[in-house]
Amino acid sequence: MILQTSVEANGRVYPAPKVTAIAICLDGCEPAYLEAAIADGLMPTLQRIRATGTDRLAHSVIPSFTNPNNLSIATGRPPSVHGICGNYLYEPETGKEVMMNDVRFLRAPTIFKAFHDAGARVAIVTAKDKLRALLGAGLKFDDDRAKCFSAEKSDTSTASEHGQDAASKWLGMAQPEVYSAELSEVVFAAGVKLLTEWKPDIMYLTTTDYVQHKYAPEDAEAKSFYAMFDKYLARLDAMGAAIVVTADHGMKPKHLADGSPAVVYVQDLMDEWLGKAAARVILPITDPYVVHHGALGSFATVYLPRGANEADVITRLKLTQGITHVLTRAEAVERFELPGDRIGDIVLVSGENVTIGTSAHRHDLAALNEPLRSHGGLTEQVVPFIVNRVIDLPSAPELRNFDAFFYATTAAAQ
Repeated sequence: MILQTSVEANGRVYPAPKVTAIAICLDGCEPAYLEAAIADGLMPTLQRIRATGTDRLAHSVIPSFTNPNNLSIATGRPPSVHGICGNYLYEPETGKEVMMNDVRFLRAPTIFKAFHDAGARVAIVTAKDKLRALLGAGLKFDDDRAKCFSAEKSDTSTASEHGQDAASKWLGMAQPEVYSAELSEVVFAAGVKLLTEWKPDIMYLTTTDYVQHKYAPEDAEAKSFYAMFDKYLARLDAMGAAIVVTADHGMKPKHLADGSPAVVYVQDLMDEWLGKAAARVILPITDPYVVHHGALGSFATVYLPRGANEADVITRLKLTQGITHVLTRAEAVERFELPGDRIGDIVLVSGENVTIGTSAHRHDLAALNEPLRSHGGLTEQVVPFIVNRVIDLPSAPELRNFDAFFYATTAAAQ
């Protein structure tokens, strides 16, 4: 039970909810997916909520990748505050490239920790395990007030580490394959069971974009995914929870007319201009699950060698077809609210239908069985923001996906 009327986290004040406040992050949910499924009559619950609740578009953070946006939703702040500016980064002090999924990279407490410390029950269910430790940072699982587990590792969750022993057995659903729509379905099903039996004060459900990387909005497989989600949404809504549905980023086709990936290989350019391996190109989309995107996205950062002519490199990059934005570190920090010590000297963004790679030989694209769909840039920044209650909301760009819990708790406090 929350023993106060509001909870503060990272300089924002969140009302104490009277009913469960839920934020749902539909990974990769380009707004067109919802439009296509609704047009076919496959999402009657969401269609009703859009008509009777509050329906807006919001902006994600840049880079429009999974980790930065999930942690922004979890903290209510941009990467400049919480420090997670990609799935992957280069540490100049160690000379190593590492995944940014360790709690040591997190620079701000989560909203979940703040509510938990205030006496609330907190539930977090994520599709992939890469997010679980970050989202659950600071939670304690010894008093039955916190649950934080992933669908990916639902067979092996424990009460001491995740708040739930053997989540798959508890849920009655087999642990799914990581590259599957079922991975997200387990998240939704767990959310329904938690709301029914455990009644958290706040709950976060965050999915995987496997389907969105493979299928366009008009494809039957994508429509089937959103029809499945709608059925679980109906059950959550019927139990009286205040719900915000948003996304971490959109998704766009990134391929040529023949179906091959559209890529600008920037490391190859750097090697040609500055010498072999003199510069280092980092692709923050890189994570342990590259089968569906080949580590190709629309955002990259470049570390230049000492003595390089930065202005000359920037001029050349601006003339490179497919690259739409070339920013210095200072410009990127200001425009995209990024932590300056975790990006390179130059930040690059590519266009709607183009990705950025390192070197052609370093990307294994053999597993891309469909034309590439990906994200990371400004063209994937627009995301849905739908509330199942009537509340006063701005629109993009003022409204951000990381406002999800502020408005979920606001709606839940009414």
